[in-house]
Amino acid sequence: MWIFLVTIVVLAGLAGGLVVWAPWRPPPLLRPTGLTAGPSTTSSVALHWSGPATGPAPDKYVILYGGSVIGSVRGTVTSYRRTGLYPATSYQYQVAAVRGGKRSRPSAAVVLKTVTPPVSAARWQGPWTVHVRIVQGGAGLTGPRRWDDSWQVSPECAAGPCPVQVAGTFNQRDFRATLTRTGAVYAGTTTAHSFRCGKGPGSFPTTSTLKIRVTLTGAQGGSNGAWTAISWTGTLRASAPYTSLGNAYCNAVQVTASLAAVP
Repeated sequence: MWIFLVTIVVLAGLAGGLVVWAPWRPPPLLRPTGLTAGPSTTSSVALHWSGPATGPAPDKYVILYGGSVIGSVRGTVTSYRRTGLYPATSYQYQVAAVRGGKRSRPSAAVVLKTVTPPVSAARWQGPWTVHVRIVQGGAGLTGPRRWDDSWQVSPECAAGPCPVQVAGTFNQRDFRATLTRTGAVYAGTTTAHSFRCGKGPGSFPTTSTLKIRVTLTGAQGGSNGAWTAISWTGTLRASAPYTSLGNAYCNAVQVTASLAAVP
C-alpha cells in the first residue's frame, strides 16, 4: 500500500509540472559558490565561499590547487588561509564540498595574489656582474672608461635583509668590503690596490680608499620563497693620495664610477 501511494504522489507531481524529490534517492550535493578573496600577506592568501543554498550540509570542504587537494576544513567552515607562499605571486584555487565520501563539482576558480613587499625588504646576495663607468676624474688613467667587474655578496641572510660582505674587483683588482644597510641602501668603506703608479716593470701599487654606496632597485620572490634583489645601482668613489717610491711618484687620484647590476 505504501509503495502504491508514493507512486501516486510522484506521478501526480509530474503531471502538475512539479519536480518532486524521490525519497529513495539522496539529494544532489551542490558545489560551493561565491568564492572571494580575503586578506593577504606577503606569504599567505585567504579565501571565503558560500555553502550549498539547499540540500544537505557537507561533511567538509576541500581546497583545490591545480586540481589537487591542498587542504580541507569542516563542513561548518567557509573560509581557508594558505601560508608559506611566495611574495608578489598569483595563485588560483577552487573549493568542493564532500559528503559521505562523495565530492561535489568544483566551484568556479578564484585568483589570489600575495602582497608585494617593498624593495627595502629584499635580501641582497649572490653573484653579480657589475657594469662600471667612470663618470668623474681619472684623467690620467690609461685604459677603458667602461668595463664589467664581478662581485659576490654574502651571506644569504637567514630572515630578511642584513649587512653584507662584498668580495669583488674594481679596475681588475680585488677588494673586500663590509656594507651596512639602511632600508634599500648599502654603504661602506674599504681600502684596496685599485691603481698602480708608473708604467711597466717599475710600476708599484698605490693604496686607494673605496667608498661604496648601493641602492636596490628591483626584487622578486626566489626559488626558496625569499624576497631577493634582482637589480641595483650605485657609486664607487676611489681616492689615492700622492705616492712616491724612489724617484717615481704619482699625484693624488680621485675617481667616481657609476655602478649598475643585474644577476
